[in-house]
Amino acid sequence: MIPSAYPPATEIARLTARMLLEIKAVHFNADEPFTLASGLPSPTYIDCRKLISYPRIRSTLMDFLTVTVLRDAGFETFDNIAGGETAGIPFAALVAERMGLPMTYVRKKPKGYGRNARIEGAMTEGERVLLVEDLTTDGGSKLSFVDAIRETGATCGHTAVIFYYGIFPDTLKTLGDHGVALHYLCTWWDVLAEARAQEAFDPATLDAVESFLRDPRAWQAARG
Repeated sequence: MIPSAYPPATEIARLTARMLLEIKAVHFNADEPFTLASGLPSPTYIDCRKLISYPRIRSTLMDFLTVTVLRDAGFETFDNIAGGETAGIPFAALVAERMGLPMTYVRKKPKGYGRNARIEGAMTEGERVLLVEDLTTDGGSKLSFVDAIRETGATCGHTAVIFYYGIFPDTLKTLGDHGVALHYLCTWWDVLAEARAQEAFDPATLDAVESFLRDPRAWQAARG
């Protein structure tokens, strides 16, 4: 069922950040930085996959994601909801249920046997597809999923995520140049503000995180 309440985007961002902190999906550690998929260090790490284990939070965030997409993209804009393997699959299913639309998912690469398909489920030429993922950093990983969708003859001009890093300036341009608009619930800045409000971490840690967020590339370069 499509949610009927439409909180302002600022309140959605604050509440999303609060929920992520509540389930300890947010990790800050400047002394022993995490290693990102890119191989670069970061004092921040977020695990949106944990959300599937918290039904009340999961349901609320999927309501938020659905109304955000409908508000920003339109009510009759999509014919199919596709999840990116693997983290996007459960969230795509939940959004598709709310929108009353078919759900598919996109493999990271062909499975190497059988039909050698990247798209699982029914996706047809001309369908307008929304790509759903858990998060995006610089937007690059979304492009392969979008291309796989477009290879079926369907279109994909929108992607929706729960969490957007919001610290790499070229992200929106990378997606935009590929004809894709990004919809999201909150960023690291929202999480940092809520973490300060809750005193969820010590001030020194939060200051170190803010230093990273203001210039992540310089922070990473200083640490090899």
